[in-house]
Amino acid sequence: MADAKLQIIPLGGLGEFGMNCLAIRFKDDIIVIDAGLMFPETELLGVDIVVPDITYLVENRELVRGIILTHGHEDHIGGLPWILSELNVPVYGTEFTLAYVEGKLEEHKLLDETELIEIAPGAKFSIGPFTVEPIRVTHSLVDCVALAIDTPVGVIVHTGDFKIDLSPPDGKAFDLHRFAEYGQRGVLALLQDSTNVDRPGYTPSEWAVKPRLDELFSRTKKKLFFSCFSSSIYRIRIAIDLAHTHGRKVAIVGRSMVESSEIAQDLGYLDVPPGLIIHPGQIADYDPEEVMVLISGTQGEPMSALSRAAVDNHKHARILPGDTVVLSSRVIPGNEKSIFRVIDHLYRRDAQVIFDDGASGLIHVSGHASQEEQRLMINLLRPKFFIPVHGDYRHLKKHAEIAQNMGAVELALVIENGDILELDKDDARKMGKITAGRVCIDSGSTADVVEDLVIRDRRHLSEDGFVLPILTINKLSGKVERLPEIVSRGFVGADQELMEAARGVVSHTLENSSDEEKADYGVIKEKIRIDLKRYIQKNTSRRPLIMPVILEI
Repeated sequence: MADAKLQIIPLGGLGEFGMNCLAIRFKDDIIVIDAGLMFPETELLGVDIVVPDITYLVENRELVRGIILTHGHEDHIGGLPWILSELNVPVYGTEFTLAYVEGKLEEHKLLDETELIEIAPGAKFSIGPFTVEPIRVTHSLVDCVALAIDTPVGVIVHTGDFKIDLSPPDGKAFDLHRFAEYGQRGVLALLQDSTNVDRPGYTPSEWAVKPRLDELFSRTKKKLFFSCFSSSIYRIRIAIDLAHTHGRKVAIVGRSMVESSEIAQDLGYLDVPPGLIIHPGQIADYDPEEVMVLISGTQGEPMSALSRAAVDNHKHARILPGDTVVLSSRVIPGNEKSIFRVIDHLYRRDAQVIFDDGASGLIHVSGHASQEEQRLMINLLRPKFFIPVHGDYRHLKKHAEIAQNMGAVELALVIENGDILELDKDDARKMGKITAGRVCIDSGSTADVVEDLVIRDRRHLSEDGFVLPILTINKLSGKVERLPEIVSRGFVGADQELMEAARGVVSHTLENSSDEEKADYGVIKEKIRIDLKRYIQKNTSRRPLIMPVILEI
């Protein structure tokens, strides 16, 4: 027992934003913290979501005791359906987080067979050799926790996503006191959110946006469209309060926005005065200055309510000249094109558009800690070992340097997805790697995994198109019945002359093949593919995807 070590194994979220997932193992017990997804970069053609490769968990399925969630954002819970379809383990989360999870699991028909266990800040629970205490933290979402995990080798603290907000709109402040108590007791390792490590100073409180939004509400003469992340319950609450103060009815438009606000009302995070909320179909019954439309789609998602309203294609949300549209959110890197396309359409509708461009005042605040808050946490906990999590490699590296330079930690280590970090009470070191990476999924189904080969083919098709040589072979005699046909799509340079010559190349390949080769369709297809590829590359310097087709008659 004395020489047993604790292993920390990140499966996602270290070296990228999103897809947060981390395993902690002691002997024959594994707990998993978070199970997130990531939205694909543009080069992952046609892929809808990206989730962590959980080969390690599947190989050790009998050791996995449960998944503990820090909060309900997609980059922390979005991969659950995928993971739970492979591993049937209990899921632990706060009340609000589990409300989001239930909807997700119901969609994937996994709700009935999954055990969901509610946890609460301050209420310790045990899983195998681990005793876990959730500690209240503040973020852009409600009901978020950090995890203090008592292990046989010492206490590990995982902050989850956090910022230090001592006066959040729901009155449930960041629990500095509890962190300080753990710091006095002694912390072996701190795993801390690195997202905003580039930002000096402190992240403002959620209340900081209210003065500027209040000003916008009072200045707006016509309809006001207010858009934020549907999970930003604090922001929704502030917008609804301001609408009430300024005598505007509230119509909620967009599936995610309706679902989030309903969950928040049910759980007491939104207190809406009676009669304030109207059905979207009633918008036209009121004067423009009496309505605020709470609408989803801040990231320019193609089928979101705001995107459809921007091109005048929404049944209820009609944006007219003089209306004001407020985008109270940040531009997530990678979404710039789609967001600015929507903003362009809004300008075409002669709407006044206010977004986080640096010149519109404070209409959005981050949910992540800036440098001073990160330093404050390190000073409070004074861990022996410091491990930055959540972010690109440069963020992790910078965060480790900040911690090391403070002198409050003995050792700051940068680890990446798949690294095995072994800890005991005296030592921490990297000890090898496990299989880690990403799994690409099409159309949101847990079954439609897209292999790298498929993405390579899609890229190939998008760049050079494809060519289909079609042969008609008599099944009885094995003879080619007619001249091969060639069909091409997306292949630049496919002029008539080249196509005729390509038909000649295919005919020539057939003539020079023995009857035995012709009878083996696999062989003849490959011979045609190679000869045609060589010919096309030589004459056009292009490499279309060549897929010979054989029709039997």
